[in-house]
Amino acid sequence: MHSSFESLIKQYPLPIAEQLRRWAARYASRIAVVDAKGSLTYRALDARVDELAAGLSSLGLRPGEHVIVQLPNGNAFVILLFALLRMGVIPVLAMPSQRALDIDALIELAQPVAYVIHGENHAELARQMTQKHACLRHVLSEEESVSNDFTPLFSLRGERQEWPLPDVSGTALLLLSGGTTGTPKLIPRRHADYSYNFSASAELCGINQQSVYLAVLPVAHNFPLACPGILGTLSCGGKVVLADSASCDEVMPLIAHERVTHIALVPALAQLWMQAREWEHSDLSSLRVIQVGGARLDPTLAEQVIATFDCTLQQVFGMAEGLLCFTRLDDPRATVLHSQGRPLSPLDEVRIVDEDENDVAPGETGQLLTRGPYTISGYYRAPAHNAQAFTAQRFYRTGDNVRMDEAGNLHVEGRIKEQINRAGEKIAAAEIESVLMRLVEVKDCAVVAAPDTLLGERICAFVIAQQTPSDYQQLRQQLNNMGLSAWKIPDQIEFLSHWPLTAVGKIDKKRLTALAVDRHRNTAQ
Repeated sequence: MHSSFESLIKQYPLPIAEQLRRWAARYASRIAVVDAKGSLTYRALDARVDELAAGLSSLGLRPGEHVIVQLPNGNAFVILLFALLRMGVIPVLAMPSQRALDIDALIELAQPVAYVIHGENHAELARQMTQKHACLRHVLSEEESVSNDFTPLFSLRGERQEWPLPDVSGTALLLLSGGTTGTPKLIPRRHADYSYNFSASAELCGINQQSVYLAVLPVAHNFPLACPGILGTLSCGGKVVLADSASCDEVMPLIAHERVTHIALVPALAQLWMQAREWEHSDLSSLRVIQVGGARLDPTLAEQVIATFDCTLQQVFGMAEGLLCFTRLDDPRATVLHSQGRPLSPLDEVRIVDEDENDVAPGETGQLLTRGPYTISGYYRAPAHNAQAFTAQRFYRTGDNVRMDEAGNLHVEGRIKEQINRAGEKIAAAEIESVLMRLVEVKDCAVVAAPDTLLGERICAFVIAQQTPSDYQQLRQQLNNMGLSAWKIPDQIEFLSHWPLTAVGKIDKKRLTALAVDRHRNTAQ
């Protein structure tokens, strides 16, 4: 156990759900969470958590078992998350947009005993999974009228019980990694390290009892969940507003009505919102801090965010595996515009190295390695990948190319690995290539990231067809039918007769990227 993590055990001796009890006692009548269906005070939230935990226990769920949670942003997600944590059951967080291929692989890896869905939109997927995976004993649905095969989640109720407190050095929840290999990897976050993650982030971001945090990004992500997100806001007695839509005409009136002070966005969403301000005129004067992360923010776009929303911009760079970097609220404007900030903890260790993993000279660009009190030392059930992802000294190889300025701020220059960052979602090129190769009409394929003004990067698939090239839309439909999540389906598909090759005979993906840009430009003209 790393010595810096041991310090967190002393700093955060209570597991996360037990902390909720303290928050409920301290902020009892204050509003904790709000969604389209209503609001709950801190006291009511804690009571609902107890009620659901007792109900889940009646199904036979036991500490240490896994449950896949695939719910949209809403109060139900928060209640369920805390109920599972209170029982010592480990949530495996999935996004509502994930489809059969993703969920199948997650179940194979995590072996959950239950799968929680929202409603009819995931019912058929849930039926497929229960038929395929014997480990799934229960499917629970947030909506009551979905299927007789499923148990309505909130029909499960019981009297408050006293649960054995989970070990704070043990796993609290499993987050999904973006990855580069195409196979899912789960990130085990422990009670103590995750408590530091959200508590220290909340302090740095100025969260207090008057803060109103809007969760508009999918809450299965680390960013809106704990940076400081939902958990950080609740730890300070603030109010969390959960929006199941990022649509400007729905969210901006919500910001005005709830007097939202803090929000987290990805660059693509920030750009859409700025465009919407040309016609959407809700009063957004309550906004104090807009966090932008998930992908590199262009300095020009950063300037526009500040000018459009007239509040503090905070750049956030981090990963669900641990390390978080923030620009500070009082940083000089140039730092906020041009850097991705400094590490959250003084105990975060950062190395920037060359291809041989020797430290580069100050100010030079290299691969980012990190270890620290809240950074994992290994993925769940992934020994082969862990051997590649971590050094012998347990530094995590992030795969990011960065440089550090004299003030200690990181500047993200790109990725080393073949990973596409589409609107903040990290997608492995290898995963899409693997699915494409299952199609009978595809002889060979290669997937690259192409720069995109809205998405940051779009997915471009190059295909060598067996015979006559297929129709672009037909290929997209086939990928959808195969269960590929919608945001992983290529935005651009191009057909080739042969590959451009490097000097050593490998597919030249740099030339493919240039070709993708050129063909996209010609199509747009």
